[in-house]
Amino acid sequence: MGMSQRTRLLAPVGLLAVGAVALAGCAEGDSSGGGASGGETTVRISGGITGTEADALNQSFEQFTADTGIKVVYTGDKSFEGNIVTKVSGGDAPDIAIVPQPGLLKTLIGTGEVQAASDAVSANVDEYWGEDWKSYGTEDGTFYAAPMLANLKGYVWYSPAKFKEWGVEVPKTLDELMTLTATIQQKTGAAPWCAGFASDAASGWPGTDWVEDMVLRLSGPDVYDQWVANEVKFTDPQIKAAFDAVGDILLNPSYVNAGFGDVSSINSTAFADVAAKVADGSCPMTHQASFLSANFLTVTNAAGETPTVAPDGDVYAFLTPGVTEGELAVEGGGEFVAAFSDDENVQKVVEYMSSPEFADARVKLGGVISANKGADPSLASSEFLTEAMKTLQDPNTTLRFDASDLMPATVGAGSFWKGMVSWIDGTPTDQVLSDIQAGYEN
Repeated sequence: MGMSQRTRLLAPVGLLAVGAVALAGCAEGDSSGGGASGGETTVRISGGITGTEADALNQSFEQFTADTGIKVVYTGDKSFEGNIVTKVSGGDAPDIAIVPQPGLLKTLIGTGEVQAASDAVSANVDEYWGEDWKSYGTEDGTFYAAPMLANLKGYVWYSPAKFKEWGVEVPKTLDELMTLTATIQQKTGAAPWCAGFASDAASGWPGTDWVEDMVLRLSGPDVYDQWVANEVKFTDPQIKAAFDAVGDILLNPSYVNAGFGDVSSINSTAFADVAAKVADGSCPMTHQASFLSANFLTVTNAAGETPTVAPDGDVYAFLTPGVTEGELAVEGGGEFVAAFSDDENVQKVVEYMSSPEFADARVKLGGVISANKGADPSLASSEFLTEAMKTLQDPNTTLRFDASDLMPATVGAGSFWKGMVSWIDGTPTDQVLSDIQAGYEN
């Protein structure tokens, strides 16, 4: 997907009761913290998380500051992904950066300014995260950056009340999903799905998530990994099969675009606007990650009230099923904590951010989840987020990181995004696949 959680949240979490937070503008070396054993007493963190999410992140360090005397100042930058490499290369790196994409992390490591992770951080990741997550923060055999928060992708958001009204159930296989799609269309005479690809310069990324889900489910994690490594090309029949499976829905004028128009309206619909249509019942289903739950806080149901997100409520979600019932191969995303300083207190902050204590502190403030296996999922702010967090923590879950986030930027945040828009606009699949693959030559 290549997009940070910050940029996906058009609507704020909103319900966070944010207290006094550390404010931007404190200088490094501020001695007001007291109690710190040495080094900088104000540690600066930069990232792409903004708004109330940024406030909550700052609040997550309150107990840490009280315990250690180390003040932590997080500052969000809406253009973080585009600015951070220039800042680091120009000698203006923050103490710590929260990096939303492994590909961007590798670029930062390439500057030579990112510090290798300490033994304490490495031990935390070994104990609480696992090999896959650790590999995303590793380059050329050196581990640099621990994961922070996470999100789970591949959800189909729907209205339980409407499903009950139509006499349909949550599907257990991909075939059942297509049968469900046809059944809803027949019962309502309207499109069963809505989708939105519009996201300014990043338009098209919601489509990449669809395709990535289908590659994982139809061809399995080994092919998914080979595709990420460019060993399986976009022009491979296995990748085309994933596009065809997505096209069975998104290119079918009988199946989209509920509440918005025809197939072409997918490209002009903002990705988060689908939440309102699902909430008021005009869109039976939409495909999006766990973070969409926050968007339901600012829309209304058909009665004009805030929708209830619950298995028997106005809105809920199920994971896109696999070919065989019971399969659970899912796609996820998250951020990584990169340090640019070996200062003692900076390293203490980095270690804290890799711990279950930090995950608990942030999760209980609402709107986010973590894959940290030591964190308590009951602290999540909704039943849905608790279940999503349990899925991420489950050792039996086959998890793969967002493919486009792992691909080179010229593809993952370039030709792949553009290709999805072109595909919706009617460019033949074979041409789209060739065009996306050509991104590796740029």
